[in-house]
Amino acid sequence: MAFEGLAERLQGTLKKIRGKGKVSEQDVKEMMREVRLALLEADVNFKVVKKFVADVKERAVGQEVMDSLTPGQQVIKVVNEELTKLMGGEQSKIATANKPPTVVMMVGLQGAGKTTTTGKLAHHLRKKHNRKPLMVAADIYRPAAIKQLETLGKQLDMPVFSLGDQVSPVEIAKQAIEKAKEEHHDYVLIDTAGRLHVDENLMSELDEIKEVTKPDEILLVIDAMTGQDAVNVAENFNERLGITGVVMTKLDGDTRGGAAISVKAVTGMPIKFAGMGEKTDALEPFHPERMASRILGMGDVLSLIEKAQTNVDEAKAKELERKMRNNDLTFDDFLDQLAQVKEMGPLDELLQMMPGAGKMKGLKNIQVDDKQIVHIEAIVKSMTKAEREEPALLNASRRRRIAKGSGRSIQEVNRLIKQFDEMKKMMKQMTGMTKGKKKGGFKMPFM
Repeated sequence: MAFEGLAERLQGTLKKIRGKGKVSEQDVKEMMREVRLALLEADVNFKVVKKFVADVKERAVGQEVMDSLTPGQQVIKVVNEELTKLMGGEQSKIATANKPPTVVMMVGLQGAGKTTTTGKLAHHLRKKHNRKPLMVAADIYRPAAIKQLETLGKQLDMPVFSLGDQVSPVEIAKQAIEKAKEEHHDYVLIDTAGRLHVDENLMSELDEIKEVTKPDEILLVIDAMTGQDAVNVAENFNERLGITGVVMTKLDGDTRGGAAISVKAVTGMPIKFAGMGEKTDALEPFHPERMASRILGMGDVLSLIEKAQTNVDEAKAKELERKMRNNDLTFDDFLDQLAQVKEMGPLDELLQMMPGAGKMKGLKNIQVDDKQIVHIEAIVKSMTKAEREEPALLNASRRRRIAKGSGRSIQEVNRLIKQFDEMKKMMKQMTGMTKGKKKGGFKMPFM
């Protein structure tokens, strides 16, 4: 996950000051030296670091902090607020034109993930905002670009406008907008050409497309893995083209995160979306305040709730709650819960969104192996319907048959059945403890 090194350093630094009843100017000075080093190591722009440290220091040694009952916590609050401000302050949403269609130019260097991001954005607009986007294949120079966008269109069951690679990108964009008006599409996403570096030919072509289409958004797609180079690219594109926002790809990868922190301060343009994986639904609106909270180890409860609301079937959750109260949980229910949790994303990422996760002993080193879930599913699916509904039937010979059918060891089968029994007992105890109290409706999986 991005920011891992930075998060570790900042959390360690802030821990020293957190519980202090009294904070001196020297304490703040020492802390800010550590914060400065942590940000520079994360490849945050030097000028951005200098200003950030000065702003935090000025507020942290101010009267409101020094005279408060919990100055240590107040300093952390200041760092959180300034980090949020640095990344844009608040979420910047995608534009919507007064008269459809809304035209979005997707621009950036080759290899940043522009074509894939165009598909992800189309999926996001349809799924989250109930929009009807039209994707436009205007990259005629990279042989696979048109084919790639058309393949994405088939996967998503979404239209792609293409005139092949012999028509100029400007003409393709022009005709695409006419087509969108005829067919009542409310968004037009133009996948433009990229280069290995910024050059005059690329910029001239993008200028012409901009002139013809009058876009409502010009989104620059940049690769977070390229660090400060990404910020330099953003500066170049912004000076020449006037971008309206940034999509930061590969923020789920092993990146130091400096580009994400620097880009708003350097260009003045907000990060609007973050690419968090390979799948077509792995594009998330960028929330500066939530990202700051995650970096400082405060969790990201709102994103966790949103993931749950999107992926968890509420009717099934209520039925599960009823079964838990009556101790009627079956292996079929267990499979349902596994499927819903998998939809929410990698388990280690979900754990990191929990407040205080960074302070939980050993949690940082937890490696959640997705294969383990596949193995569990194989064991459960090797049971008969009667066995899944009535686990008490699972005697030694049945367990041997299940182990053989799933390709797993008898020990793994026994362990899963034991864990399932323990989970049922624990849930029975929990529901017994809450007896007579008002029962909640919606529940998170496994909670």
